[in-house]
Amino acid sequence: MPREAPRVEVDDEFPEDKPQAAVISSAIGDVSGMKERSLLERMFASQAFWVTMAVLAMCLVMSWLAPTAFATVENFYNITRNFAFIGIMALGMTVVIITGGIDLSVGSILGIVAIVAGLILQAGYAWWLAFAGGFAAGLVAGAINGALIAYVGLPSFVVTLGMLQAGRSAAVVMSQNKMITDFGPDAETVYAIGGGQVLGLANPMWVLLFMAVGTALVLHLTAWGRYLFAIGGNENAARLTGVPVARIKFQAYLTSAGMAGIASLLLLGFNGSAINAVGTGYELRVIASTVIGGANLMGGEGGSYAAFIGSALIEVIRNSLLMAGVDSNWQGIFVGVFIVLAVLLEKIRGRKRN
Repeated sequence: MPREAPRVEVDDEFPEDKPQAAVISSAIGDVSGMKERSLLERMFASQAFWVTMAVLAMCLVMSWLAPTAFATVENFYNITRNFAFIGIMALGMTVVIITGGIDLSVGSILGIVAIVAGLILQAGYAWWLAFAGGFAAGLVAGAINGALIAYVGLPSFVVTLGMLQAGRSAAVVMSQNKMITDFGPDAETVYAIGGGQVLGLANPMWVLLFMAVGTALVLHLTAWGRYLFAIGGNENAARLTGVPVARIKFQAYLTSAGMAGIASLLLLGFNGSAINAVGTGYELRVIASTVIGGANLMGGEGGSYAAFIGSALIEVIRNSLLMAGVDSNWQGIFVGVFIVLAVLLEKIRGRKRN
């Protein structure tokens, strides 16, 4: 007779389905224990909200201290016009930072676009052809950044730092280190585009408002926007779920360069000249605007309003210091302090979320 197979005792206290059941029960318990945050709670948890409060507070204080200088229509026009250029560039920087990258070359790209457009205008060509040529030059620089970062796998800091230096040198070479002031037969059109106004607001400010709304819609209502946040949140997980990581990152740097190009063309008309030094140091102000507004340098967090209000705060600080008679050399200290405070606030908020 064949021997009976030995019986294996199974401890009924730990059946196979119990671990899974325990996990599910635990997950349900965790979720059911969560309290959905109200609109007011979400608002108070937003860094952009507190930056908005800081802007309003500074405006109220300065309006009280210098009502005839700060609280005027002319000064409001100047403030909104001046931060519009940085704000437009900050929208493109936000797209890059959401993916967890950085673009240090936006100031140099702005310079390249201005010089190329200025040279074409100086040669007597139409303004739209000059704008197209300058914008295309900026996109080429952005495409080089994006290709090296997304497809070659080089660090964004290194690549864009290299483009910062190369772009500035290219602008010097192309302009032969000379200022371009002759914009040809379409000079008045160029001046009107960058220096004109509609309904009391400068043209660059209107461009910023429309682009901020458009960027917000793209980030939150399109698959491309969701891909950006997914890459910044966890690039490997995004790749495993089918997100075209390389293509999206390439497009992010192309977008950043495009935004810098738009700001450059507007600034060209406002300044009425093109010099190879234009945009020097702008990359720091742009990054500061996005960080102060609430963008996370680690990626996965940011928005168009954050870029808008962050750039507004920096300009209000600058304008307030000038109105108070503070030496302009102190501006960098105040902006630096706000950057550190913004990062510290984000760190505190992150700990509370965890």
